Amino acid sequence: MKYCSAEEAVKVIKSNDRVFIHSVSMAPQQLINALTARHAELRNVELTHLHIEGDAPYADPKYAESFHVNSLFIGANVRHTIKAGNGSYTPVFLSEIPYLFRKRVLPINVALMQVSPPDKHGFCSLGTSVDASLAAAQGADHVIAQVNPRAPRTHGDSLIHMSKFDALVEVDDEIPSHAPSAPSSIEMQIGQNVASLIEDGSCLQMGIGAIPNAALSQMGHLKNLGIHTEMFSDGIMDLVESGVINGAEKKTHPGKIISGFVMGSQKLYDFIDDNPQVNLLDIGYVNDTAVIRKNPKAVSINSAVEIDLTGQVCADSIGPRMYSGVGGQMDFMRGAMLSKGGKPIIALPSTTRRGQTRIVPFLKPGAGVVTTRSHVQYIVTEHGIADLYGKTLKQRAEALAGIAHPDHREAILKEYHDAIH
Repeated sequence: MKYCSAEEAVKVIKSNDRVFIHSVSMAPQQLINALTARHAELRNVELTHLHIEGDAPYADPKYAESFHVNSLFIGANVRHTIKAGNGSYTPVFLSEIPYLFRKRVLPINVALMQVSPPDKHGFCSLGTSVDASLAAAQGADHVIAQVNPRAPRTHGDSLIHMSKFDALVEVDDEIPSHAPSAPSSIEMQIGQNVASLIEDGSCLQMGIGAIPNAALSQMGHLKNLGIHTEMFSDGIMDLVESGVINGAEKKTHPGKIISGFVMGSQKLYDFIDDNPQVNLLDIGYVNDTAVIRKNPKAVSINSAVEIDLTGQVCADSIGPRMYSGVGGQMDFMRGAMLSKGGKPIIALPSTTRRGQTRIVPFLKPGAGVVTTRSHVQYIVTEHGIADLYGKTLKQRAEALAGIAHPDHREAILKEYHDAIH
């Protein structure tokens, strides 16, 4: 193990290697830039990662002979690679990704990480992202890390001893952050509808964005909420401070906020820094259905691109065009359904920004089904809540049309009935 420059550190990477990049806000930008600068001497290097924040210069199609992007969840900065041909998508549940690395289905030659400085015992923290990054680092042939004093020091599975790194690169870079945006009136109504389903003692999973934050903002009257989620953002902080979120009724990790990664504002990063209430754990454990279901009243709040009138949920593509990924939606939808008193929820606006309905007679040709019609229960829009559990196809169609935008209800029902009769 040695301290060196980013340029020297990435020299270990060879043509035909598979390189993992630390997830989300912990993507090590200086190592990424140093690797991209070597494009002329490298061929067929696979860059494997989930969503990452910041720049992804290796994803430029002009470097196609040097680098190929294998997205396990597609972010905006690499989405173009799927069409351009210098990128691919591997469909996989988020809970399964650590096993791809540990079983060497996807053996990692080099892992590019970002960590906090070592403590007095020599342990560095993986900061805001443990997720599948821990498994990649543990299984990689070589591990290189940016050491950044701005990386939050997090508890849980986040600690790696500095002796495990083959090279360390000192940096002082800002961690990419996102200040929460104010929810629109539609998002606030969806949030209110979601919040109406939440009971005292519920254990929540939610993603990032205006709708989860809007829902959380409506839960101040509740008691003893818990958090067991693949990720969280700013919306939980006020509820933690007020004591609404205290984890008192959780069966696993009572009193703890359990997550795989975090993305949000600098205020959020300060909140998780050296906070023993927050534990970031391996996503293979966090998203394990058998673990999720142990907590009573587990609630999963996820979104969708579109939903058909039978309840099929497309959340990863727009027609045949891959947009994001499977992620952890099904892990938590099923875990919540199996939990005693649990509630799986899909929440989405009834229309796109262009006014097109998102509750449709049939999914677009080529659209992917992330959550099947047999796994759904609650669908929420700004126009209400449809509970599909135990409903026939005819009853589902009527319930879903009832929470579609009023301008589209008659047309989508007519198109559906005309096609099946």
